[in-house]
Amino acid sequence: MKIASWNVNGIRACAQKGFLKWFEETNADVVCIQENKAQIDQCSTDIVNPLKYHSSWHSAQKKGYSGVTMFSKKEPVNIYTGMDIPEFDAEGRVLTFEYADTVVINAYFPNSQEAGARIAYKIRFCDAMLKFCESFRKKGKNVILCGDYNIAHKPIDLKNPKANEKNAGYLPEERAWMDKFIGEKGYIDAFRKFEQGPDHYTWWTYRFNARAKNVGWRIDYFATNPEFDDRLKSCIHQPQVMGSDHCPVILETK
Repeated sequence: MKIASWNVNGIRACAQKGFLKWFEETNADVVCIQENKAQIDQCSTDIVNPLKYHSSWHSAQKKGYSGVTMFSKKEPVNIYTGMDIPEFDAEGRVLTFEYADTVVINAYFPNSQEAGARIAYKIRFCDAMLKFCESFRKKGKNVILCGDYNIAHKPIDLKNPKANEKNAGYLPEERAWMDKFIGEKGYIDAFRKFEQGPDHYTWWTYRFNARAKNVGWRIDYFATNPEFDDRLKSCIHQPQVMGSDHCPVILETK
C-alpha cells in the first residue's frame, strides 16, 4: 500500500498550485489531507472526487478552519468520523479508514499556540488520540497514524531547537507526549526508521525565505504500531512539492 499525507493549508488554494497534478502523479492508494479549510459543498467535483477516488470529509464547524479529508482507491470497510469527543470533533481533526487488518488514521493535531495558550487542549487531544489508536490495536488491527502532529519531537527535528524551547510545537509537554507515544507505547516513527540524519523537515514559515534556506521543522509524521514494523518499506518527504507551507510525506508498505 502507498499512503500520502499532506497538510495543504487550504485545499482550494492548493488546487490552484498543482495539487491535482501531484495527486495524479503520486498514484497513492490512500491520500490523507489536513487543513482542508473547506466544507465539501464549497469544492468542485475534481477536488471532491479526483480520479474517481472514494472520498470522505470531516470539516470544522467553523468555516475556513481546520478540517481533514481522505481519498481512497478502494472503498474502506468502515469510516470513523472524529473520535466521538465533541471538543475535538467540532474542529474536524480526525478521519479513519478501516481496511481488512489495518486502520489509517488521518489527524490534524491542534497547535498549542503562542505562550502555550492552548497547551491543555492540545495534550487532551494527544492523550485521546493515543487511546483511540490503542483501541484499534487491542482489536488486533494494525494502526497507521499520519498527519500534522504540530510537534517537533527531538532537537534534530527542527533547525533551531535551542531558540524554540518555549515555542508552540516544541514545548516540554508536547515532546513528553511524543516520548510516551514513540517510546513507552512503542509506536514507530516511520521516517526515522529509514533516515536518521539532520535537516529533514516538513514545514517552513513563509517568512525569511525559510524554505529556500531549509530552516524548518519536522512536524508531519507517519507512525505505526510496533507489530507493523516488518511491513514498512519506505517513508519519504517531498520538499520539492510546493503548494503549501508543508510538504507531502509518503509511506509505502509491503
